[in-house]
Amino acid sequence: MTPDPNLAGQETKAKPFTRYAAMIARILMGLGFSVFGLNGFLHFIPDPKTPMPENALALMGGMMKSGYMFPLICATQLLGGVLLLLNLFVPLALVLLMPVLVNIIAFHLFLQPAGIVPGAVFIVLELYLAWVYRKAYIPMLAMRGKP
Repeated sequence: MTPDPNLAGQETKAKPFTRYAAMIARILMGLGFSVFGLNGFLHFIPDPKTPMPENALALMGGMMKSGYMFPLICATQLLGGVLLLLNLFVPLALVLLMPVLVNIIAFHLFLQPAGIVPGAVFIVLELYLAWVYRKAYIPMLAMRGKP
């Protein structure tokens, strides 16, 4: 029985969507974090019309008054977003952005539930990309590291 020449190589071909899914997720995350990180410095996104709850205002005010926390968070978002857009150090960018995402989700769970959807989308993208790049994290997950 001779193999069908029309079927040659189909086992190795990725499906069209899955072939580009990681790139699309990386670019979406990169754009989102680059824009929000830049907004922390340039303030080009208008403030929401609905007022924030009192506890949320207190947290944001504390971060602003510290003098370093809010700029640090914005710089981390910007750095992680740019690294993702440039496809450089992607596993490192994902590690840098995860604590920011955890706090975005916690902020919305505990202080302002209405705005949780964008954070949830970014968490899904983050987890998907972490899975795609999982081999890069294997050395970090060793119980006993070697110097």
